[in-house]
Amino acid sequence: MKTSVLFSETQRFKQWWLWVILLGINGIFLFGVFKQVIGGQPWGNNPMSNTALLISAGFFLLLTILFINFRLDTQIKEDGIYVRFFPFHLSFRYYDWNKIAKSYVREYKPIREFGGWGLRSGSFGKGSALNVSGNQGLQLEFTDGNKLLIGTNRPDELTKLLTQIKQSKS
Repeated sequence: MKTSVLFSETQRFKQWWLWVILLGINGIFLFGVFKQVIGGQPWGNNPMSNTALLISAGFFLLLTILFINFRLDTQIKEDGIYVRFFPFHLSFRYYDWNKIAKSYVREYKPIREFGGWGLRSGSFGKGSALNVSGNQGLQLEFTDGNKLLIGTNRPDELTKLLTQIKQSKS
């Protein structure tokens, strides 16, 4: 049975400081590759081998490409919640409304509660989190006692929808 999508949100890492760091590191290593491998001049006081320099530059380029491709997709349908944190989840994870004891939008402290953003496991009974930015999320508390927080940049719209479909359980 196909159910229609009532809410859909896609988020990506957009923190300016993250991109400054990643692009800065890439720039430094690419400069080193240009100077040492292409230009033939040792880069730095204690230069690494050309191979190590190329591997390091390649690693940081791949890391940047990975961050470009990270995304959190959330869909709310009549039958439940679907969430995917790509590229870790290639398909959506499904959470049936019948297995959710509580669902509500709340403000949270990403660093204090979960140690940051991404695929996170919280401390002190906070459960797990899937988030990429901000400090608002859809808190799910399951009938088995587990908890999952799904980050959102549209908390008001999500709260309104949960109330409308009578799934706001707090």
